[in-house]
Amino acid sequence: MKLTSAFALAAVCQAAALAVPVDNLEKRDTVKGFDISHYQATVNYQGAYNSGARFVIIKATEGTTYIDPKFSQHYNGATAAGLIRGGYHFARPGSSSGAAQATYFVAHGGGWSGDGRTLPGMLDMEYGTASQGGTCHGLSKTSMVNWITDFVNTYHGKTSRWPMIYTTNDWWVTCTGNSNAFNTKSPLVLARYSTAGPGTIPGGWPFQTIWQNSDSYTYGGDSDIFNGALTNLKKLATG
Repeated sequence: MKLTSAFALAAVCQAAALAVPVDNLEKRDTVKGFDISHYQATVNYQGAYNSGARFVIIKATEGTTYIDPKFSQHYNGATAAGLIRGGYHFARPGSSSGAAQATYFVAHGGGWSGDGRTLPGMLDMEYGTASQGGTCHGLSKTSMVNWITDFVNTYHGKTSRWPMIYTTNDWWVTCTGNSNAFNTKSPLVLARYSTAGPGTIPGGWPFQTIWQNSDSYTYGGDSDIFNGALTNLKKLATG
């Protein structure tokens, strides 16, 4: 997940975090992790594991026409290193329906299995470029909430899991009107690049499940912090 320049200008340092659904995890232990895409041609999966990382989220798809060319390599490398792993979908709300994009995501790496090592898929909601309709991809707040609902419900129907949602506080407030529609279903992955904590939690989520705290991770990609103990991370993977 590479945040756009629009994000950098508008939200100066907002990065990622996920929210485990209504588990009421207190702030206690944390687990290191990271996220990657084709921008990271090589990743030191074993080095990451040896340093304490236990999960990785890997870009699988974008819209309904793009499959990340490094997804299989990254997924297999993460599996071999013993990492809990999952895929993410880079949303293009202005190009096709949420249902169509969720279906494409599940068909190309974004599915889930109850093997205890697979995270539910993640929906990556970010600032659109000018050619994509601007910050909110040309959608009104109501239309954006409807689009996300379409994606989330379709993904759940196909996998039995609610997808995680990645966003920033600024984007969520701007493009959904700070909607509370997903805070009891989808875990929040909140992006905020900072050493001072994840900041304001949007959308009525009681906490972030994962905080993307930096766009630089020693072993490749962006740095993530799971808000809970390893047993809670495994619970998220198990369902």
